[in-house]
Amino acid sequence: MTDPFLADGASGPAPATAAPGPGPLAGLRVLDLATLFAGPLAATLLGDFGAEVIKIEHPRRPDPSRGHGPAKDGVGLWWKLLGRNKRTMTLDLSRPGGRDVLLRLAAGADVVIENFRPGTLEKWGLGWAELSAANPRLVLARVTGFGQFGPYAHRPGFGTLAEAMSGFAALTGEPDGPPTLPPFGLADAIAALTTSYAVMAALRGRDATGRGQVVDLAIIEPMLTVLGPQPLWYDQLGHVQPRTGNRSANNAPRNTYRTADGSWVAVSTSAQSVAERVLRLVGRPELTDEPWFATGAGRARHADELDAAVGGWIARHDRAEVLAAFEKAEAAVAPVYDIRDVLADPQYRALGTLTEIPDDELGTVRMQNVLFRLSGTPGAIRWAGRPHGADTDEVLTGLGMTAPEIAELRAAGAL
Repeated sequence: MTDPFLADGASGPAPATAAPGPGPLAGLRVLDLATLFAGPLAATLLGDFGAEVIKIEHPRRPDPSRGHGPAKDGVGLWWKLLGRNKRTMTLDLSRPGGRDVLLRLAAGADVVIENFRPGTLEKWGLGWAELSAANPRLVLARVTGFGQFGPYAHRPGFGTLAEAMSGFAALTGEPDGPPTLPPFGLADAIAALTTSYAVMAALRGRDATGRGQVVDLAIIEPMLTVLGPQPLWYDQLGHVQPRTGNRSANNAPRNTYRTADGSWVAVSTSAQSVAERVLRLVGRPELTDEPWFATGAGRARHADELDAAVGGWIARHDRAEVLAAFEKAEAAVAPVYDIRDVLADPQYRALGTLTEIPDDELGTVRMQNVLFRLSGTPGAIRWAGRPHGADTDEVLTGLGMTAPEIAELRAAGAL
């Protein structure tokens, strides 16, 4: 049987952006009212698989992600990724004209994604009561730091706070060092993935009931979920997992090790057979006969000895030699990459993980491809993030508004 991911006559998989079809979510309309990362990224993920996404920004205060991080020729690069596959329009939701337009858009939409503090949409007359009255089949995804109720609901919430409050930071870092935060939006990205899943679950529920519903997603919760059985361990055993650096409390050797040419590699031995192969490879087979070596927890208690054996061997070999020897021994190893290595890696190239997109502002941009491959209805990147408000008139014209009506809204500051 032909592999569905291989292009006809090709030796590798076809890029997910090649000859894009409509996508499995074609026909869904999503209104992205959110700013910064978790909510907008959830909308991006839906747009990657065919949903029509309309990004709605304040006329005078664009999504801050447009100015986040490095820019080229005044064009924010993060926005090119976060805004891909979205049409962009401006709308001041706090003004009556903007409110009316939003309700008209919602009447023909399937999903609204927002991340205002609880009560903000209600203050503008755009809460769930008004939105569901305009469209009973609408799904409203509300993405906030702490959820829609509870003692912290009205606090400003960012992913960093979730990384701290979930227990992630307390686990991360060296045992004698401070708690460590990730240098990128980890909690926001996890929340975005969860939101896109929640939206699809709500839409499936709509298929059964005929009515939409509210998704209440607190960024602190998905982050806690990915940390695994920590609540169970504490509940049943009173166990609080300590910081262990790159080591694991469940197995060893598990660490990063420096090679003779100054590179780094990561080694994992979650499986007993892999641990045995690693120790034979580095010339210490006698350690596999020790009684403590028979379990991951036993090996973790002897991590100093195992790290010395594995790290000492790796330090005498260049990275290429280490990777080749581990591959031959069927032992688990990976080079520690920076983004330059990622872009050059043959596995990422084979998968089409990164792709080039034509762009009116920057010519061509290279970014991550769609998140996964579907054999029958693949996703696609149709365009990178567009300028602020680029599609405002087109979207409003699609609502049946005339040029004078649009001009009146613009003069009133609603656009």
